[in-house]
Amino acid sequence: MAMTNHDRVGKALDLLREGLRPFVERELKAQYGKYWITECTTNWRNELTWPEGQEEPQLDASSLLRLMWDQWNEVFRKTLRFAERSLVSELRDSRNKWAHQNVFSGDDTDRALDSAQRLLTAVSAPQADEVGKMKMELRRLIFEEQGRTERRRSTGTAIESHVTGALKPWRASATSWRAALHRFL
Repeated sequence: MAMTNHDRVGKALDLLREGLRPFVERELKAQYGKYWITECTTNWRNELTWPEGQEEPQLDASSLLRLMWDQWNEVFRKTLRFAERSLVSELRDSRNKWAHQNVFSGDDTDRALDSAQRLLTAVSAPQADEVGKMKMELRRLIFEEQGRTERRRSTGTAIESHVTGALKPWRASATSWRAALHRFL
C-alpha cells in the first residue's frame, strides 16, 4: 500500500522524537541536573507518561518540542539559532495537525519533512538523513504527478483543437440538414 502524506508526517515525527530526545535530555540535564523533568514541567497541566520501572518519562515529539519551546531562553538559545526556534514552532503546528487527522497536501508534507530535517541536522542527529530521503522521495512523486497532469492537459488540448477545427459552425450544419430534409420530403 502506498504511503500517504499523513503517514509520511507521522514517520517524520517518530524520527524527530528519536533524534531530539538525546539532545533535549542532555541540554536540560546540563542546565537543571538530575531533576530536570520536574523543573521543566511544573506548570504543565497534563501529566507525562512514566513507564513502569523507568526513571524518566516517555517523551513523544510533542513533549520534546514543547520542552524546547518553553525552555528556549534558559537552555536552547545557547546552542541553537533563532531559525531553529522557528522550526520548533512550525513542527509543533505540523504535529498538532497530524494528531488531529488534518489532511496534508504535498506542499504541507514537504514543508514538515524539510523542517524536521533541518532541526535534526541542527542538533547533529543521524535521523536527519532518513528524513531527507523521505523528502526527496516525496518530491520525486510530486514531480512525476505534475508531469502526468501536464501530459494529460497537452493531449486533451490537441484533441480538442483537432476536432473543433474540422467541424462546421452549427448554423451551417442546421441549414444543410434543413435543405436535405426538404429535398427528401
